[in-house]
Amino acid sequence: MVHKRWFQTLVFFILVFLLILLISATNFIFDPIFKYIGAVAIPFVGAGILYYLTKPLMYFFERFKIKRPFSILLVFVVLILLGTLVSMYIVPITQVQFANLVDNIPKMVDWAQELIFYWQTNQTIIPDEVNQAINDFMNNLQSHIEAVLNYIFGFIGQLISIVAALVLIPFFLFFMLKDGEKLVPFVTQIFSKKKAENIRQLLGKIDDTLTAYIQGQLIVSFCIGLLLFVGYQIINLQYSLTLTLFAMVMNVIPFLGPFIAVAPALIVGAFQDPLMIVWVSLIMLIAQQIESNFISPNVMGRALSVHPLTIITVILAAGSIAGFLGILFAVPFYAVVKVIIVHFYNTYLNSRENEKDGLI
Repeated sequence: MVHKRWFQTLVFFILVFLLILLISATNFIFDPIFKYIGAVAIPFVGAGILYYLTKPLMYFFERFKIKRPFSILLVFVVLILLGTLVSMYIVPITQVQFANLVDNIPKMVDWAQELIFYWQTNQTIIPDEVNQAINDFMNNLQSHIEAVLNYIFGFIGQLISIVAALVLIPFFLFFMLKDGEKLVPFVTQIFSKKKAENIRQLLGKIDDTLTAYIQGQLIVSFCIGLLLFVGYQIINLQYSLTLTLFAMVMNVIPFLGPFIAVAPALIVGAFQDPLMIVWVSLIMLIAQQIESNFISPNVMGRALSVHPLTIITVILAAGSIAGFLGILFAVPFYAVVKVIIVHFYNTYLNSRENEKDGLI
């Protein structure tokens, strides 16, 4: 019975649950470790994202026979120039537009309430229970909007509280760019030659997955933002830059991001002119068609190979567990875990086939 597959699987899950129980019982030991990991997670993740974005630029400079330290210095110069341009030309306009948008929220609420009241008084199809639910929602609409804004400002407050950690990102980024290629030999040196090659292949697949996702997703989001900004400018939509930046951030979220991104633009467009709803929807549709048919296939391809239903499930689960940050990092985390599981499963199958060949 010990050699039966079902018995081995049962023992494996029992050991996993015992390990979880042991960790929960000895939480006082792991709590300082988790706090330390949380302290370095922000600069490490931030530097990791910048690493995958700036690594091609560093290799570009090295093609001109520029040594790596000086190539890294040029990368930092480019980042500083981009940050300066953004702070000089984009941030002030965004601040003004966002402030005006917040000031106009009460007017938008009044307009929405009048529209729904007019619609309710001129229809006889919707049941009274639905009308009551709509009335309750509209009566508390201001509080709902304030709750959303408080959440946004609370998130901004959290960002401000981790400024000290963000200061460490340039240092992490420097050493990642300088010594990133030494990680694989350092990890594989403790394994035998055969296992070291297996681990090297796994790390290479993880690196390819993260490269495809981070570089591809940000390039796609930038292209979508550029298309939306041009479209919003053509139809003269108010707060176009602020709405575009919001759409660019939301488009980082796979599958659900575009639907979240268009919602504020539709609300602002409806308040500006009801016909704007049609134009905003048309612009978003055109941008998404260009993205799905031309940009994503050429930038990202099918690197992640994750089903849309799986993406939705993972995003919803991560959002309920870790909030907005969980939504942002759910898909790449899942893709990496999938790569690891598939790799070791294929390794196991190959070893079984080799054993059979050896027996034959």
